[in-house]
Amino acid sequence: MSRTMSKAGWAAALALLLVLPLYLTAPWLKAGQFMMVGAVGAIGLTLLSGQAGQLSLAHAFFVLAGATSYTVLAGPSTGDLVGLGWDPLLALIGAVVITAALGLAFAPVAGRLRGIYLGVASLSLVFLGLYLGQEITSFTGGTSTGRPPADFELFGFSFSDEGDLAIAGVPLGETERVWYLFLALVVLAYVCARGAVTGRVGRAWRAVRDNEASAAAMGVDVGRAKAGAFAVSSAYAGLAGVMTVLWFDILKPDESEFGTYGINISIAYLAMAIIGGLGSVPGALAGAVLVNGLPQILALYSVDLGWFAGSGEGAFTPVLVGSFVYGTAIVLLVLFAPGGLAAIGRGLTQSIRRRA
Repeated sequence: MSRTMSKAGWAAALALLLVLPLYLTAPWLKAGQFMMVGAVGAIGLTLLSGQAGQLSLAHAFFVLAGATSYTVLAGPSTGDLVGLGWDPLLALIGAVVITAALGLAFAPVAGRLRGIYLGVASLSLVFLGLYLGQEITSFTGGTSTGRPPADFELFGFSFSDEGDLAIAGVPLGETERVWYLFLALVVLAYVCARGAVTGRVGRAWRAVRDNEASAAAMGVDVGRAKAGAFAVSSAYAGLAGVMTVLWFDILKPDESEFGTYGINISIAYLAMAIIGGLGSVPGALAGAVLVNGLPQILALYSVDLGWFAGSGEGAFTPVLVGSFVYGTAIVLLVLFAPGGLAAIGRGLTQSIRRRA
């Protein structure tokens, strides 16, 4: 009975997301798209940190790697810019494979370190990405101009404003089409993650997380399990990177370690996983809604209400206020609900069932 109710709830949520583009304006749809970007990346990190027990602060590096890989693979070769002109779908798959390979290359380091030591070691990749993004301008376009990505197409259908398309009398432009693209990617990412968690792979990850010696005694290849978790997490970050560059409609490497692909992004993804509940795939979705969604929603309301009118250093911005909110949420959850929003949700569900 509980599984039936759960499936019905997910089906209702999916149905709601499918019809939202018919009612919401473009700014609200863009905010929702940004939440979906965070959801994909957060799912990858919660698999690595929550299921496999490996702390990583390198998520921003793999997001940048995915964004750059897609832009180079799908983009044309013009002037000083290198491009292969692949079909966008193949370029997306290629970007995910490349980032998975990069994660696999870092696996030997992850296999020898754990805890905070692994976190610090992985953080070095963010600085490596910052350097490479600034130096390899033939790939990224450089920090001054950047480089626009190729419009995504699927079997000849363009996710841009090309052509006339309408549903129930509502024209579907680029924003609406990209909404459905991102929704499909989130659903695919969620289904694959749930399959991994409930399957043999997930059991191996949790065994390694709980006790490596016991896992090895039970026949689990500890090194292989850790490497697999890092590769899978990196692939999810790469997919989030493709979605990021499509959302911004430009690939522009950061000028400092704090930016679109900087330390703050790695911390934000870690916050999503912690707030949602480490190891919980549905919790990662909730964490992404809070961390990525709150600044977007505050920015939308600030236009109408006149909030955050200040500018310059020290001014209160939606991003700054959002950081305060989810930072406070982390402290409160660690103190009073270590299982995150997922544990709170399970507790409420059980309470409702007992009363029923």
